[in-house]
Amino acid sequence: MKVAVIGAGAVGSASLLSLVMRGPACEIVVVDRNRRRAQGVVTDLQYGATLSPAVVLEAGDYPDLTDAVLVIITAGINENAGGATDRSDAAGRLKLLTANAEIYREIIPDVVAVAPRALILVVTDPPDPLAALARRLAGHGRVLSSGTFLDTLRFRFHLARRLKVNPRSVAAQVVGEHGTSQVFLWSSARVGGMPVTAALGEGSENVEEFRRQVEDEVRYANISIIEGTGASQLGIGMATARIVEALLRDEHAVMPVGSFNPTYGTTLSLPSVLGRAGVTRVLEPEMSEDERQGLERSAARLREAVARLEV
Repeated sequence: MKVAVIGAGAVGSASLLSLVMRGPACEIVVVDRNRRRAQGVVTDLQYGATLSPAVVLEAGDYPDLTDAVLVIITAGINENAGGATDRSDAAGRLKLLTANAEIYREIIPDVVAVAPRALILVVTDPPDPLAALARRLAGHGRVLSSGTFLDTLRFRFHLARRLKVNPRSVAAQVVGEHGTSQVFLWSSARVGGMPVTAALGEGSENVEEFRRQVEDEVRYANISIIEGTGASQLGIGMATARIVEALLRDEHAVMPVGSFNPTYGTTLSLPSVLGRAGVTRVLEPEMSEDERQGLERSAARLREAVARLEV
């Protein structure tokens, strides 16, 4: 199976490394407007790739995407370069939308021209409105975004650390926008079948204060990472590879990724069944009234962002 990664920057390179390590693809083509950069990334990685499941790596151009079953797009301006690193700015990643939408208007037609049946996975920030734009430009619905999958992993990590358990033992979801309006589903969060809020209440720590701290840690994790390293890349690269694995292996695994949802009139994240055809089913979890209202607000925010692109 052939997969393409468009964008050989920090996130594209991290995604490529994780894809090679996980081994779901037989061939990976890397495309970047700077061909020398794409070639350099491939050359660097191909030697270590001999330790991973067999894969052919190639730096190419759009004609090389013929027969690709999945195209991953990471190209674009990141938060640091785009000035989206202010915790007090409610726009968050949406500040990058106008600039990255112009890049997508160049990329998507070239992708569809050579790989019209390929799934398109949008990773570039902000992924949800960019996936909505990609869907319109591509003229088909085989488009999804990385959505709140990484936010969900971060949420589970912070809950698990407080509870002193493995994050895989925590069932908890973040839905809505991959951005500042994301919604934490505390009401359905569980560990061993026990509500997480009840488990947290057994200690001396104030649960409401803990919830606020966790939400801030997750919501602004990208900024904390950028302050230390200059780019948020490794976590999203690993999360992207896991999404790709579920798609290519037709796992029917459930992950919170973004897809167009007619109920909300926009692309947003809810737990979704992933297989070779992309998102095959969306599962809407139980929510408290506050959480449902939060999801409605998140959807409205995303609809407004997409509407601005159509002006």
